[in-house]
Amino acid sequence: MSTRVRGVGIAVVVLLMLAVGAWVWASAGKESTDDAQIDAHVTPIAARVGGTVAAVPVPDNHPVEAGAVLAQIDRRDYEIALEHAKAELADAEASAAAARANVPITTNAATGGVAAARGGVAAATAGISEAQQGIEAAQSRLVTAQARQREAEANAARAAKDVERYRSLLAKDEISGQQFDGAVAQAQALAAAVDSARSQVIEAQSGITAAQSRLNSAHAGVEQATANLRSAQTAPEQIQAIRARAASAQALVQQKQAAVKQAELNLEYTTVKAPVKGLVSRKTVEPGQVVQPGQPLMTVIPLEQVWITANFKETQLSEMRPGQRVDVEVDAYDRTFKGKIDSIAAATGSRFSLLPPENASGNFVKVVQRVPVKIVLDEGQDQEHLLRPGMSVTPTVYTK
Repeated sequence: MSTRVRGVGIAVVVLLMLAVGAWVWASAGKESTDDAQIDAHVTPIAARVGGTVAAVPVPDNHPVEAGAVLAQIDRRDYEIALEHAKAELADAEASAAAARANVPITTNAATGGVAAARGGVAAATAGISEAQQGIEAAQSRLVTAQARQREAEANAARAAKDVERYRSLLAKDEISGQQFDGAVAQAQALAAAVDSARSQVIEAQSGITAAQSRLNSAHAGVEQATANLRSAQTAPEQIQAIRARAASAQALVQQKQAAVKQAELNLEYTTVKAPVKGLVSRKTVEPGQVVQPGQPLMTVIPLEQVWITANFKETQLSEMRPGQRVDVEVDAYDRTFKGKIDSIAAATGSRFSLLPPENASGNFVKVVQRVPVKIVLDEGQDQEHLLRPGMSVTPTVYTK
């Protein structure tokens, strides 16, 4: 082999070594992956209440501001429900006011009832004492009348015997007719006295009966007054019961107030508004459609807040730190966006999957895992909002 050929071969080898060295130098301090895409907050819009959709004022893929009306559900049913709730609240408030007014009325009436019942017991007890005194007086009169009756009967019997004796003496002309007539008159007077004494006895017995009746009536009055007192002494329980009814009425008012607030919220929910500024997408609702609570209507994506989720191999993470500079190449555009690492996920992507891998069977095959890394763009990099969630990108992290 000639010297010239050897020189060319040596030059080629040197050039190759220089090219490899340049590639190694250029790739040193960089980590890149094509397993990355654009991410953003995807806000699903759903109906809070059911009903017929009256209007959908926004088209698909249309930008909206926060608070813009996205859909209008027919309000009439909910307006009627609100009026009904307000009417029930007014009725409950009136009942509560009446229940509160009954508390002092019942308290005063119950307190006065106790005093009146105690007075009734005292009066009925005094009536018993008076009736007992009346019975004792009537019994005393009866004894006196009976004694007088016995005395009158004895005198009448003696006078009757005198008349019979005088009658025989008159027949013998031993006494005058005047003496006989006097004896007869005295006998008749004593007989009348017997009748009078008997009347007094009957009258005294009637007085005892009347006094006994008054005593029985007084006992009945005491029993009734005692029952009234026992009933009146339940005043604390009655007051507690009326207060409980007032509290229950007030609780019903609060319940109806909550129902009014819920009806107001339901009426407000008939107007579906955008919670954030963004781009309407995936619109599935049309006017005239009947929707149910929780039914998805569309999504709103705020394109001002996008980031990149890059799935780096675990072997690429040794030098990565939050804050490191990143160049992001977007497949859809011929330009590079500047950004930085915001954070590194707490676990690999497989750990967040629906069915995490299970290596307890013993048939373990080591697979290089990927860890999601969140990359945020520098301010002003996407002023035209060109980036869309799901776009493929290739980020390059400068670790040195």
